[in-house]
Amino acid sequence: MVAFRRAAEVIVVIEGFKFVPQSVTIRPGDTVRWTNNDSATHTSTSDTGLWNSPHLTPGTSFRHTFPSAGTFGYHCAVHPSMTGSVTVR
Repeated sequence: MVAFRRAAEVIVVIEGFKFVPQSVTIRPGDTVRWTNNDSATHTSTSDTGLWNSPHLTPGTSFRHTFPSAGTFGYHCAVHPSMTGSVTVR
């Protein structure tokens, strides 16, 4: 018998000009949802161009599904000192 695991959605909140949590570990097929709870506009932008959210105004979200293993750094294109990472294993 084969067991199936339902894909998960992991939430990263943007607040205080930070990604919270700054790093997450997920499994292939899982989705990360970035939600902007800050007063400023932000993005979730892959360091390697894998994804690039639109400008996230306060209260909006962006999702990206990670199909394969690896470590993926990202930043806010509006505020480049804001960084985070997603590890898929």
